[in-house]
Amino acid sequence: MKKIKKMQEEMIQTQQEIENTVFYASAGGVVNVEVYGTKELKAINVEDDFEIESKEDIEMLNEMIVAACNQAYKEIEKTTKERMEKYNSMLGGFGGLF
Repeated sequence: MKKIKKMQEEMIQTQQEIENTVFYASAGGVVNVEVYGTKELKAINVEDDFEIESKEDIEMLNEMIVAACNQAYKEIEKTTKERMEKYNSMLGGFGGLF
């Protein structure tokens, strides 16, 4: 029973570490995003030299923001899966918890 309790505490600690981690991603060298492991956006930065001259530029910027966010979310998923995998295997893979 102590082993299970210790494993549970380690799982919680690992999950909290992931949630508190800031993940970085970029798109087109123009947009940079920072996202917490909870998938909450921390910051979106657009390079100073990006100029909006037309409606198409705004659409492109919007697409780059979405792409950068999606990239960060995928990295969060990958990291969570990798870090929590050992607990899944210890638990016998109960329903793919992570």
